[in-house]
Amino acid sequence: MDDEEARSRLLDAAEALFYAEGIQAVGMDRIRAESGVPLKRLYRLFPAKDALVAAYLERRDRRWIAGLREAVTAAPVPALAVFDWLADWFSEPDFRGCAFLNAYGELGAGPAAVLDVVRRHKTELRALLTGISPAPELAEQLLILVEGATVVAALDPGPAPALRARAAAEQLLRAGGHTNG
Repeated sequence: MDDEEARSRLLDAAEALFYAEGIQAVGMDRIRAESGVPLKRLYRLFPAKDALVAAYLERRDRRWIAGLREAVTAAPVPALAVFDWLADWFSEPDFRGCAFLNAYGELGAGPAAVLDVVRRHKTELRALLTGISPAPELAEQLLILVEGATVVAALDPGPAPALRARAAAEQLLRAGGHTNG
């Protein structure tokens, strides 16, 4: 196994375990066991757990933002497509809320590298919403709806929180005279 394969296996194991069970609940030995990567190589690739957590979140961020961007790009009303995409995500069997908010909730302002990834993710989400919103104030309102729906869905998984947030977004679009999104 080369370093690229080892890194991929470590990140796969870290993502599955950290997202399902929490960052603090999962030790490096468990990541090693689940990935099948020797401990020496694990620590060569990720010298500290913080580095592995940051790498896991960075990879998740790229995939998550790309999926959302793809969903809204072809949509007739991109601002509403966000919530359709969220409804699908909230319905996934392993959905456990926002990995970035979960990490921040567990670690707070702890490891700087992890906090940087969390902040970058939220900045990217804000930028995406700004890019598809007909007005800057609407982007901020959509951000609050996205984040709120995600937190509610973490406690009560399924599409309902996204659909309620979508209905609120539709009202905001109408109220602002942005019926075309």
